[in-house]
Amino acid sequence: MAYYMVLGGWVISYIVNIIGGNLDISSPVSSEVTKSFFTEHIENSPWEIAFYTFLFVVVNQWILVKGVIGGIEKAAKYLMPLLFLFLIAMVVRNVTLPGAMEGVAFYLKPDFSKITAELFVFVLGQVFFALSLGFGVMITLSSYLDKNENLVQTAVITAITNTIIAVLAGFMIFPSLFSFGVAPDSGPTLVFQSLPIVFSHMWAGSVFAVIFFSLLLIAALTTSLTIYEVLITTIQEKTKIRRTAAITIVLAAIFIFGNIPSILSYGPWKDVSVFGKNIFDAFDYISGNILFMLTALGSALFVGFVMKDEAKDELLYKGNHTTVNIWFAYVKYLVPLVILLIFVSNLF
Repeated sequence: MAYYMVLGGWVISYIVNIIGGNLDISSPVSSEVTKSFFTEHIENSPWEIAFYTFLFVVVNQWILVKGVIGGIEKAAKYLMPLLFLFLIAMVVRNVTLPGAMEGVAFYLKPDFSKITAELFVFVLGQVFFALSLGFGVMITLSSYLDKNENLVQTAVITAITNTIIAVLAGFMIFPSLFSFGVAPDSGPTLVFQSLPIVFSHMWAGSVFAVIFFSLLLIAALTTSLTIYEVLITTIQEKTKIRRTAAITIVLAAIFIFGNIPSILSYGPWKDVSVFGKNIFDAFDYISGNILFMLTALGSALFVGFVMKDEAKDELLYKGNHTTVNIWFAYVKYLVPLVILLIFVSNLF
């Protein structure tokens, strides 16, 4: 969360500046323009980003105060269908662009020469991030489920839905990149510098850009809410303090000791280095490559060797006996080995 909330601030900044005309993409722009905007309004405007990040935190706080059922669940109930509708609209728009099929071919046609051990490990790591594994999110939210809930079915639906959204996102991005001859970069460069070039070549590009960044904001919000909830629930259970107090402590601590340093790492603290990286990238590296992996490993070992009988009973309540036994063996033996493989590969 130390760096994730800052990305939400970046997205809000882009939405505001596109609407306000500071990033004018109503006509074609070059990579120099988008790079200059990113440098000026993201890297060299720490207090502007601090304001937008704080605004994003406030929105999270407003929803979290309402609780899991009245806050997070209700927000997801409306935001996720909206995300899906926006995504479908963007996919339809982009796959009908001239030359879009070249991007579709790039996306769908496999290049078997790229399938290596390193790629396999990278994909496994991406699965952990995409499904929020190692965050404690699944454990925390599942504690609110009804006793009659089919955990196996719910897990399968979650994985399938996540995959569908990811595939649609590819159909949204790659056809548009190839349609306008923009290099298919990755990470922040793709989202904040390459895609605005694409939108600038579209009819009503500013409108579609605002829709796209709104999609990102919704996705970021639904994720940040659940991660915050892990920390809030833990503090409540350990200290017995009121929920509002726990929310204030968690959000304030992360904002002061995580978000602000991440923001300043692109400005006044850009020369500060941790593990050879700036503070923002160091937070990303430590959380994604170390903490999440260790948490996931600990969870698998705990389920497999400590609460093994209780875990089986929970799954057998609505699950098939053979399926549960296969799953349990998988979690107990294979999952820890896979996590260790990813962990070691990320470090070395």
